[in-house]
Amino acid sequence: MSKENALRAMREARYAEAQKRAGSAPARRPAPVAPAVERSVPARAKAAAPAADTDALCGHRNMSGRTCTREQGHPQKSHRYS
Repeated sequence: MSKENALRAMREARYAEAQKRAGSAPARRPAPVAPAVERSVPARAKAAAPAADTDALCGHRNMSGRTCTREQGHPQKSHRYS
């Protein structure tokens, strides 16, 4: 048996084992969803909340970790990173 044939046989055996395991897994029930609860915010907390910043940045991050410098909710499809 060549090295390629051995690797192919091992890969097929792993695939068959994974398929067998996936087929025998018990069906999961969906997690129960709690009803939405309204929370009352004290008047002091509402007054202390800062006003929305109009100069807020988009904040989208690319793969290298740079952030977008355009304004939040910008209509352009592309981001401008710095």
